[in-house]
Amino acid sequence: MSKILIAEDNPVNRELLRELLEVRGHTVVEACDGEEALRIIEQTQPDLVLLDIGMPLLDGFGVIRKIRENPRFASMPVVAVTAYAMRGDREKILSSNFDGYLSKPVDARSLAQELDRVLRQQGKQEVSTDQASGSKGSSQARAVGEGT
Repeated sequence: MSKILIAEDNPVNRELLRELLEVRGHTVVEACDGEEALRIIEQTQPDLVLLDIGMPLLDGFGVIRKIRENPRFASMPVVAVTAYAMRGDREKILSSNFDGYLSKPVDARSLAQELDRVLRQQGKQEVSTDQASGSKGSSQARAVGEGT
């Protein structure tokens, strides 16, 4: 399965997300603030990031900007996990270069659906890139996208 970073300042929310992800076979790494999230991304290079918007030191919008500015991580899938669930919040978040959106409280079904969608989309992007360059890695990328 995938290695997923949970960047969330609330320990109860982190625990819930970790349990939901581990049950599905994912490896989980955790960060409690935006600056720690960026350090962990550098160190562990996760397959996907679940990023809280309202975190201390550097909020989710600041983290996503830094991720997208770094060529090594610019295409890393990042899903916002947030209590911002008013009209227009989802659109604002998605227009800020997030790949997905989950409102809190997160339920297992919504989390699974959003992860499957984003990871499948990422797998298709890798296939397109690999096929365009003639790489032999395309079948592996396709298998990762289809198996999630």
